[in-house]
Amino acid sequence: MDDLLELVISYFGNFLNYPGKSIIEGRFIAVNAESWGESSWAKKSSNPKPLSFETTSCASALRPLLTSVWNYILTDWRDRGDRVSINKIRLQLPLVNILRRIDMPMSAILILLAVIVLLPFIAFLILVGKLFTGKSIKNPEYPPINGTIFGQVFYFNTLYDQQTKDAKKFPTFRLLAPSQSDVYTIDPRNVEHVSKTCFGKYIKGDGDKEIIKDLFGEGIFAVNGDKWRQQRKLASLEFSTRVLRDFSCSVFRQNAAKLVGVLVEMAAQGRDFDVQDILMRAGLDSIFKVGFGVDLNCLEGWSKEASNFMKAFDNANALIYWRYVDPLWKLKRYLNIGAEACLRKNIEIIDSFVNRLIRTKREQLAEQRHSNDKEDILSRFLLESKKDPVKMNDKYLRDIILNFMLAGKDSTGNTLSWFLFMLCKNPLVQENIFQEIRDLIPIEDPERESRADPNDFVAKITESVLDQMHYLHAALSETLRLYPAVPLDGRCAETDDVLPDGYKVKKGDGVYYLIYSMGRMKNLWGEDAEDFKPERWLRDGIFQPESPYKFAAFNAGPRICLGKDFAYRQMKIVSMALLRFFRFKLADEARTVTYRTMFTLHIDGGLYLRATPRMRS
Repeated sequence: MDDLLELVISYFGNFLNYPGKSIIEGRFIAVNAESWGESSWAKKSSNPKPLSFETTSCASALRPLLTSVWNYILTDWRDRGDRVSINKIRLQLPLVNILRRIDMPMSAILILLAVIVLLPFIAFLILVGKLFTGKSIKNPEYPPINGTIFGQVFYFNTLYDQQTKDAKKFPTFRLLAPSQSDVYTIDPRNVEHVSKTCFGKYIKGDGDKEIIKDLFGEGIFAVNGDKWRQQRKLASLEFSTRVLRDFSCSVFRQNAAKLVGVLVEMAAQGRDFDVQDILMRAGLDSIFKVGFGVDLNCLEGWSKEASNFMKAFDNANALIYWRYVDPLWKLKRYLNIGAEACLRKNIEIIDSFVNRLIRTKREQLAEQRHSNDKEDILSRFLLESKKDPVKMNDKYLRDIILNFMLAGKDSTGNTLSWFLFMLCKNPLVQENIFQEIRDLIPIEDPERESRADPNDFVAKITESVLDQMHYLHAALSETLRLYPAVPLDGRCAETDDVLPDGYKVKKGDGVYYLIYSMGRMKNLWGEDAEDFKPERWLRDGIFQPESPYKFAAFNAGPRICLGKDFAYRQMKIVSMALLRFFRFKLADEARTVTYRTMFTLHIDGGLYLRATPRMRS
């Protein structure tokens, strides 16, 4: 009986994961339709037609499976009497490898199958009842309904584009959830209302916190009240110091020069390379050095430990986001199956890496090996933790580290990847930026241009030079407009409220602003809203910022990104170094480049480029 239950749970854990995919022990395996048609179960089924799991919903995928089991049982029952042996079944599906010898009464099997069929149906009826109860569905004072949050599973891989299509029809709309409605908006007035004007009325909701807690814990992106204020205050003090500003720029210059060196080798070999992977490594090096005082050297050494950590962090990011559209994630977490089992393994890798970092840093501080004039963010929090070691324990520090790492690594790495993609699609913009670099850092000796040293070049990228790179700043901002590092953000209403566009929201409703969609709205950016046009940010050659409620890539109000200027400096330094020494083009012009749906806007499958040296050393 236990073996059969294990089989059933395995099927439920696999079929109810990502659309069209199965997960076994953390690996993605596509179901082979041909092997289904060849299987003994399918041959005894009344409908032996091969089934394509890639284009079939979970329910329709389970239907032929249960039908085949039923038909097999009936056939074998007629042949053998009241007992059936599952070991006779030889299913050829690649995901099933746990069948064992099971010998049990036929009546027990029938009861179990009935429970399997009825329980999901009953759960579905309860869910439907909760979705449509107490939501003022027909009341025009509330935003129009555009479906349920669970409907997003059918377009999860293109979620932000679908939201953009919906927002063009309904600038403010809602999706029904079991206990509340989720309101989505592209109206800058609503963004300002939620993020600033009525900041005290909108908080990180319990639902959001429950979903992300396993990964981000009680870090700055996940908490409210005193914990948020404490982390915000300490981080704000750190970001505002001249020491950190100078130290961070020094680190960014060093890593930019290393990055050029890596690409010189690849260009010399004529190799295509995944620039997103390389930029993520560089970003990880920078955030660990500036934020935590640790040299990872991912660009040069890429240790197995650091590699496993980064992969685990990115995978956990995506798996956590999947919870928003998976109504069974809590059950799967309890049973430790499917996506939740994979998530747990990734978090174990993350925790092991970060906890070791905290222990090492504590030892360094105890031995006074840290440099007082270059005190990193983690050191400040570790020193603060001595005031309240019970409250600010290692778990709390772990959460802080992961939240700052998400902001530091993903935001700049993602944005620079999309930036280079846009430059490959718009080569004239690429050359305009190169010319701006040449104008501000001219070649002193043209005869030595072919032997230029990246370290010499980055040393000339001063604060004054960065401030004068208006066209580059515009191109980076234009990239963030179309491909924001965080594609949507929002809060939960603590009380009933009325938005500036006139729509009401109920206490407990989520209100989300669609940052990705806002960048594509013609009513906000003009008829050429979907075109990459850095010039829209310039007036007489000088960069002109937009309202943070229209351009919300760095959030707005009291929760506006503390590292905004920090991020722009890093992206400018890296961009200047890369474009000074290389021209870039796509390795495969025919390949469709799209995003991976997660908290931050990764390029799905990476971005493969070719680099041509502008100067041959």
